[in-house]
Amino acid sequence: MPEWSLSQLLSSLHEDIQQRLATVRKTFNHPGTKGDASENVWISLLETYLPKRYQAAKAHVVDSLGNFSQQIDVVVFDRQYSPFIFTYENETIIPAESVYAVFEAKQTADAGLVTYAQEKVASVRRLHRTSLPIPYAKGVYPAKALIPIIGGLLTFESEWSPALGPSFDKALTANLGDGRLDIGCVASHGHFFFDQSAARYAFVNENKPATAFLFKLISQLQFSGTVPMIDVDAYAKWLIK
Repeated sequence: MPEWSLSQLLSSLHEDIQQRLATVRKTFNHPGTKGDASENVWISLLETYLPKRYQAAKAHVVDSLGNFSQQIDVVVFDRQYSPFIFTYENETIIPAESVYAVFEAKQTADAGLVTYAQEKVASVRRLHRTSLPIPYAKGVYPAKALIPIIGGLLTFESEWSPALGPSFDKALTANLGDGRLDIGCVASHGHFFFDQSAARYAFVNENKPATAFLFKLISQLQFSGTVPMIDVDAYAKWLIK
């Protein structure tokens, strides 16, 4: 009977993601097709390995005031407590209250892409989110505080040398407000995250970046808690517009 190796299993997970991203890079010449394929690799990873309370998809995010985000490559959202997710002609629309995390996913990281990702993340964080009191058998819990929406960047390569160095840090620290990127992965080199306690970015060069990123994301999601109770009536008002 063969012996299992946890180290080998985790290594194989990363190698699968890295190989799929590398194949996309070599196989598809059209930028749009290459971009879509890269997004699908990351979405597949998250759909497969995140707990089932989470779902991942390419989507727009909408709030109860009728505001929409930019199109987001990868949205991690709640599927257990969210009462509605709109899909129409292969387009997915997710209410802002249901969002846990949003990511920009491209082949290569550079200063322009970091700025672009920050703008996209900010377009989600600026949306209005409702939160209702939660009834239970003995009464009502007060409305839940809104959870922070995690923002991030997912790529295969980096234009910088070193790949995860001062230039990358400078681009990330240019926006530490609504556009802050909390976590990300450069699958060929390592992952990064914003260290809240030190108020700076940490860059980790390693052999299994995709797996390390996945574990770090799951850890951050665990501490995010659960999305608030959405005010469905606030969205229903649009039925009479």
